[in-house]
Amino acid sequence: MTHATTEITADLVLDLVRDQHPDLADRPVRLGARGWDNQLWRLGDDLAVRLPWATGSADDLLRKEHTWLPSLAPRLPLPVPVPQRLGEPSPLFPRPWLITTWVPGTPADLAPATGSAPVLAEFLTALHRPAPPEAPAGRDRGGPLAERAPGFARGLAYVTEQGLIDNPEAVQAVWDDAVAAPDWSGPPVWLHADLHPANVLTDGGALCGVVDFGDLCAGDPAYDLAAAWLLLPDGAADRCLDAYRPDAATLRRARGCAVLRVLSGIIIGDNGVHGRPGGKPTWAPPAHAALRRLTT
Repeated sequence: MTHATTEITADLVLDLVRDQHPDLADRPVRLGARGWDNQLWRLGDDLAVRLPWATGSADDLLRKEHTWLPSLAPRLPLPVPVPQRLGEPSPLFPRPWLITTWVPGTPADLAPATGSAPVLAEFLTALHRPAPPEAPAGRDRGGPLAERAPGFARGLAYVTEQGLIDNPEAVQAVWDDAVAAPDWSGPPVWLHADLHPANVLTDGGALCGVVDFGDLCAGDPAYDLAAAWLLLPDGAADRCLDAYRPDAATLRRARGCAVLRVLSGIIIGDNGVHGRPGGKPTWAPPAHAALRRLTT
């Protein structure tokens, strides 16, 4: 992570909107959330402004969303933040920024889903259509799972050394089986590629929206199917996957993708508990719950 060179405030957001999109400048501005790549500011009741602040890659991710998400959003059965306007770098703010629709709900790391297995299956089925040749490639997702082996080994070693898990052998077994499965042989499909609980919204326990499509890319659907264990309560992953109907090899790879995400969530959660940079304490409980589902 990097540090923002410009302090982002409500006044700055309003100045940016007034400068480049003055027809929207009469709307009130208030902070929505501070995410991994971007800050999110409400713009009235139905719009939001996303501004990169903590990673150098956020600029390209916002431009990618602006290019691709408007054409994908209409076919998705859950609300997503549809880009409306692109803000360009200026003397007020040196990076691009985005105005999108606002998606109401509470992130699932704060309010876990209590059901919605068919809803998640329907969303993934609708999203996972063959992508065009010019679709973006993932930063480190969507390709053969074996390419992620060094990161998996580092993550497992760290959580084991720190005493954050008590069953490293079971985690290793899930990973080994996933890597041994045949690679995806179908056409690259559209992926969200970042379906962890903080990027999925709930309302009364039901899934009600999906946000942050910055990692949108084409590749192996197993990367998104990992969400069945990460997002849904005990016993619901099987119902979701039965509705989606992946082949056996994809299901095995999906379990491997899930343990990758689990290790990341446990580490980021522990960093948050101890006040380390980039840490988010709310990420740990869903990661540990998913680990239990995957290894018992």
